[in-house]
Amino acid sequence: MKVDEKVFFREATLRICGSLEIEKALWQWLLYIRDFVPIDGMSLSTYDPVSGVSKIIAGATVKGGMSLSIETHQQPRIRKLIEEWYENPDKGLHVRIIESIREDEILGPVAKTMEVPDTPALQMRLKLGGEMLGNLVVTNNGGQKYTQEHARLMTLINEPCAISLSNYLRYREVLRLKDLLADDNRYLQDELRRVSGEEIVGADFGLKGVMELVRQVAHLDSPVLLLGETGTGKEVIANAIHNSSPRASGPFIKVNCGAIPETLMDSELFGHEKGAFTGAISQKRGRFERAHGGTIFLDEIGELTSGAQVRLLRVLQEKEIERVGGVSPIKVDIRVIAATHRDLEDMLQQDRFRDDLYFRLRVFPIAIPPLRARTSDIPALVHYFIKKKSQEIGLVGIPRLAHGAIDSLMSYHWPGNVRELENAVERALILSKGERLTFPDLLNMVSREVRSESNLGFDESLELDAVVSNHITRVLEMTGGKVHGELGAAQLLKVNPSTLRKRMRKLGIPFGRKWNKN
Repeated sequence: MKVDEKVFFREATLRICGSLEIEKALWQWLLYIRDFVPIDGMSLSTYDPVSGVSKIIAGATVKGGMSLSIETHQQPRIRKLIEEWYENPDKGLHVRIIESIREDEILGPVAKTMEVPDTPALQMRLKLGGEMLGNLVVTNNGGQKYTQEHARLMTLINEPCAISLSNYLRYREVLRLKDLLADDNRYLQDELRRVSGEEIVGADFGLKGVMELVRQVAHLDSPVLLLGETGTGKEVIANAIHNSSPRASGPFIKVNCGAIPETLMDSELFGHEKGAFTGAISQKRGRFERAHGGTIFLDEIGELTSGAQVRLLRVLQEKEIERVGGVSPIKVDIRVIAATHRDLEDMLQQDRFRDDLYFRLRVFPIAIPPLRARTSDIPALVHYFIKKKSQEIGLVGIPRLAHGAIDSLMSYHWPGNVRELENAVERALILSKGERLTFPDLLNMVSREVRSESNLGFDESLELDAVVSNHITRVLEMTGGKVHGELGAAQLLKVNPSTLRKRMRKLGIPFGRKWNKN
């Protein structure tokens, strides 16, 4: 049969390189080439010259292809024969003609072990860039002997076959690394959850209402706005929302908006293209892209620049971003959780925060109460931090609390909230030297507060209206003059805002603009 070598090469190459699923590519190639070379079956093997291991990774017959994994540790004599054949520079030796596969000095031992029928065969060595990759063996059960013409046709497509095997090996390595990365990611997420703690201390006491809101919103994709003073545990609540959501297996990207320089804000959040500005020597993905398929936690959202606010609004509305210097939008699938200790409503009045962004973020606000408003959580928090910090600093045993320490801690105002309590426990552990834990600095502060309050007969009136007035004034000082809304004076005092305003007018306590002037 006269063969148009160009057509033969093109069609055979399209089939052997047409799929990264090597068994499928072998089958398609066999169905084409059997019109030119007598073939009923074939097998593709890799060879490692270091270990001397041959591994059949795929095979094909007229019925279809199959993925295989059959390893053979070659004997030293056979290894020498294989490597001499591979190292021979003669391209005419790419293909060996074998009259009897079971009697061949290289293939015979494996053929007998696998009980392969005794048929003629062609064996083609596969090398690429001087690297030994493996070999391809074709057989025909009809017993038709192979000729030099058959070997020549096989030699024509030696390089495409080597490329196909190389591509498959690289593809398999990418899949292996992908699985390894996914496994590492799962392990890291488990470790992060373990370190941060699955259980939220206070979930059944002071934070019970907060956790109920978390359970209601976690399974949705709605934006969440966490409100509360610094140190109340907003990041812990954001973690709880993410870990309880369908996105728990995805990334959880944390961004402290107040820690990013204004000049780098857009680049950090949205990424940049190569050459977008001086120093942009390569393309960079921003935090929003990295959060694709998961959750992004924007802490201190009130610190965002006006430009970043506009871009964030687009993310919430269109679910897409543009890198700095980019020309086309990039779709992102993310859930946004924002947090702030600032009064965003006050910032709206001062035109420091966009009202459209505020209402987009404030779909589901959750107010986290300060520690002084949930003192019932302090005992559990103290014992939790004692255990945690003892492990971190390597203490052999866990120290016990001194008598009356908990009562004193519960009497303290805790302006730094849970974070201050954690630091106080760590400081006490460092100073304890194996003795019972005391908190001398905090106890002195509590003592001064008690002495100050005990001097009411000298400094303050004992009249009921005066006491109520002083108490309301102190609460207003805590809230910065804020009466209504989350963490406002009315919420802390557990009264209706209009009732509180009426009482304040009666007592002559300024509020609103008058408070700010005061």
